[in-house]
Amino acid sequence: MAELIGAIGSSHAPSISFAFDAGHQEKQEWKPFFESYKPVHDWLKQKNVTTMIVIYNDHLNQFQFDAYPTFAMGIAKQLNIADEGIGARNFASVPGAPDFGWELAKSLVNDEFDLTICQEMELDHGVMSVLPLLMPPSWPIRIIPIHVNVLREPLPTPMRCWKLGQSIGRFIKNSACNERVVVASTGGLSHQIHGDNFGFVNPEWDNRFMDLLMHEPEILAQATHEDYIYRGGLESVEMMLWLTMRGALSETSESFNEIQRFYWAPMLTGYGLLALEAEKPATPASK
Repeated sequence: MAELIGAIGSSHAPSISFAFDAGHQEKQEWKPFFESYKPVHDWLKQKNVTTMIVIYNDHLNQFQFDAYPTFAMGIAKQLNIADEGIGARNFASVPGAPDFGWELAKSLVNDEFDLTICQEMELDHGVMSVLPLLMPPSWPIRIIPIHVNVLREPLPTPMRCWKLGQSIGRFIKNSACNERVVVASTGGLSHQIHGDNFGFVNPEWDNRFMDLLMHEPEILAQATHEDYIYRGGLESVEMMLWLTMRGALSETSESFNEIQRFYWAPMLTGYGLLALEAEKPATPASK
């Protein structure tokens, strides 16, 4: 039987990739951020996670606006690294999980999520700015990427993202596959990188968001895109992707342990990290 080990929410940003590749892990301006991922890195290794489902948004690298899907899943033996303008990063291709991915795709379609299936997919910073922080770049964990449109109207609603996570969680709970799974979502937190509010960051809202995500996620699921934009800036609509990982956790566990929670806002975006481990129900005592 498959098991959902836990869920991760993380910001993504090109600046993370640049700092990682330049070896800035020990620089004062980056050290707190990179160190915050070490407990999560160790937790994934300790729990022998085999597969990570990553919810993210593509930034016009795999897809263009002439054909930009609402939901798309990468199902391939190998997932390549996108060239985002200065050449692809110096990483090996990331291993996919095609057998488990096809079963997940069938389950999501049965739950009326109409997916674009990509048997070739290139991963941009929506995945790759975070992945090397979570595991060694020898890639011991296989990846199933699921792209969600947060760039071009019409966008799926926060509630739709929540329900997507619930559907993923039900699939894992009922799957006969012998997989140890983590569901991760990337995006946000508060930021706006154009217009009159360029550079807007709202740490108070970012931390409130993480509080609600842990304890009252339905409030966030019922919010509108405008609610997110008003509090966190235009690009912060990416935050609704975190609802997907939380929705998955809600289907498999009534409680969880906090592995890591971190927040940092030194630049043009609020950086957040939240890792939650599913708590197994207590085994009834034998009579």
